Amino acid sequence: MNKEANIEEQLRTYKENIEKVVLANQEKVLNAFQEMRVSDRHFHSETGYGYDDEGRETLERVYAEIFRGEDALVRPQFVSGTHAISTAFFGILRPGDKLVYITGDPYDTLEEVIASSDGEDNGSLYDYGISYESMPLVEGSVDSNRFSEVITPETKMVAIQRSKGYADRPSFTIDEIEGMIAEVRKVREDVIVFVDNCYGEFVETQEPTEVGADLIAGSLIKNPGGGIVRTGGYIAGRKDLIDKCAHRLTAPGLGKGIGASLSVLQEMYQGVFLAPHMVGEALKGALFTAKYLEEEGFTSKPSFDEKRTDLIQAVYFDEAEQMVEFCRQIQAASPVNAFVRPEPSPLPGYESEVIMAAGTFVQGASLELTADGPVRPPYMAFVQGGLTYEHVKIAVQRAVQAIQE
Repeated sequence: MNKEANIEEQLRTYKENIEKVVLANQEKVLNAFQEMRVSDRHFHSETGYGYDDEGRETLERVYAEIFRGEDALVRPQFVSGTHAISTAFFGILRPGDKLVYITGDPYDTLEEVIASSDGEDNGSLYDYGISYESMPLVEGSVDSNRFSEVITPETKMVAIQRSKGYADRPSFTIDEIEGMIAEVRKVREDVIVFVDNCYGEFVETQEPTEVGADLIAGSLIKNPGGGIVRTGGYIAGRKDLIDKCAHRLTAPGLGKGIGASLSVLQEMYQGVFLAPHMVGEALKGALFTAKYLEEEGFTSKPSFDEKRTDLIQAVYFDEAEQMVEFCRQIQAASPVNAFVRPEPSPLPGYESEVIMAAGTFVQGASLELTADGPVRPPYMAFVQGGLTYEHVKIAVQRAVQAIQE
């Protein structure tokens, strides 16, 4: 048996488990479409102000049903997952309130949302008199013993980042998130629990809103867009909170009742329908990446046999040059812009230079195969996505072979 066949045999049971999750999530999505009586008329959107856009309103009901929330805000006007999360923060928090992250500091792009790194008045939470505290993890785990100390009367929102993002720590499973929320509620029953759900949608059979989260948010060019949605984001959860977020996204008094969807509704419907399957393909690709890299002597987390809650596979390198070359080889194995040579460079929202391989059909879409990361110790490239399992296998093998030569 050759190496690749041996790897496939070792992954067989794990891939079958992924297929069971895909089946459960596909049925959940299908049921939501049928319950909301989705019709082809919903694919045609309004223009201008977007009043009475039945397609937009039905899509948001579909999302609410899928995520088991009371309501949802699903809009192309969200330019990224960071924008959706920022909208949730500014929609709900008020001067004098406190935001607490219990999973360590959030993803790099959210740091400027919380407070400007150079002290400039950029309209951050800090500039609006909203305080912030993050709780360092203890050996990769949330320190629930400190909740009573950190969650004060001023704390209005507790935030959880499900995925590791660019951090050297584990991602948090739904079971772990459920435990965190239960411990938070012991301290303050009325505090709002928000979960950054990016990279996690449809990886497990439940979402954070099914285990006690009040609000979740994410990007449509990640998991829920199914690889075909060209832009947008979502927020889902409690209706009163969604209403506040909508007033922030548009304008106070306008809320959800306005916002033209233009020509993107059909792809948003079709994307979320495809999402469970496409996430399954990416997860199988992550399994192969983990096992193949292990066989080739690289350190990669999570291991192929660990439970997964997001798409991200971290690959560790001894030096920056190795990391950069790996990302370049992933780019070279991409269907789009394979001839482009990525270079580390500054990106808005990041303190370190970032190397980014993203030969994707949708710019920056991380449900498609990408590899990127800040060029800083420890040198980690974060591999995520893959519209087909076969593409991930080809690209990862080519990248490893190239840097070993």
